[in-house]
Amino acid sequence: MRKLFALAGIAVCLVALSGGTSMAKPHIAIVATGGTIAGAQPSAGQVGYQSGVFDVQRLIDAAPQMKDIADVTGEQLVSIGSQDMNDEVWLKLGKRVNELAKQPDVDAVIITHGTDTMEETGYFLSLVVKTQKPIVMVGSMRPATALSADGPMNLYEAVAVAANPEARNRGVLIVLNDQIHYAREAAKQNTTALDTFKSPNRGPAGHVSGAAVSLFTKPATTYGESSAFSIDDLGGLPKVDIVYAYANMGRDFIDLAVKNGAKGIVVAGVGDGNMTKVATNGLEDATKAGVAVVRSSRTGSGAVYRNIEVDDDKLHFVASGELNPQKARVLLLLSLTKTNDIGELQKFFNQY
Repeated sequence: MRKLFALAGIAVCLVALSGGTSMAKPHIAIVATGGTIAGAQPSAGQVGYQSGVFDVQRLIDAAPQMKDIADVTGEQLVSIGSQDMNDEVWLKLGKRVNELAKQPDVDAVIITHGTDTMEETGYFLSLVVKTQKPIVMVGSMRPATALSADGPMNLYEAVAVAANPEARNRGVLIVLNDQIHYAREAAKQNTTALDTFKSPNRGPAGHVSGAAVSLFTKPATTYGESSAFSIDDLGGLPKVDIVYAYANMGRDFIDLAVKNGAKGIVVAGVGDGNMTKVATNGLEDATKAGVAVVRSSRTGSGAVYRNIEVDDDKLHFVASGELNPQKARVLLLLSLTKTNDIGELQKFFNQY
């Protein structure tokens, strides 16, 4: 008798959770921006292709099995290769994802995107999208017309991840090639390989095989609803440039960035965020002109800490921590919408 009462109680709970009906599939909104996943070759077998040729409905139609997991709807925000991603599209995309996430009938949002700047867009969204609902970015390394195109499977697995309750409150996830990465950690590390995305410092966020999803520990840094950054009232973003360090580096590009109105400069430094003495002098002069300077590293992994080799306190530089140059640029441009105080900027880099 007790077992019968227990089973009845479970049944009542399930009915209550489902609004009195059988459990409905989650509704996932797909926002398409173009990229290789929507790309087409001029003719079969050609290596070259044009990004963003196919619209979002074609992407959905190419992976019909995902409708077994979720109810999927799509909209086309832009149709570009991600090498052409820019501040205007970032603001438009971030605001649209926030709008969708607020809708009670939307359970998760997926963004299709080219891989070239996916890590930057993903990190940007992780800092400005305010929701605990799953936000997943997906793309492909082969165009839609290629032999053995990877886009349909990647999109199917992105839907599987987005539909998984464990994907909630994890910031922005990137799904490609059976791997799940946090946008903050992901970096594109190969020009054409299917497994191009790695998370070199902290490892992947999880794995996905078909509809089977396995997620690991949640991020340790601040993101999402806890983020201090908002784009609700922003019509633009400050100009932030990246300057690449190399042997015999001069200060020409540093001075040019300042002349052209940069509010911030990220140096992709050698080794532990280092650069020549001439370049260091140029960057110090930039700080005296009111430009925020962040030291990062071109090496691809590791962290740049304060006052290691370079006297950041004396020079008024900011150390990027684990963020690579392109991610450091994203955080700096958002941070500059709130402050240009070096101490406060460093706190942001320590926190995010």
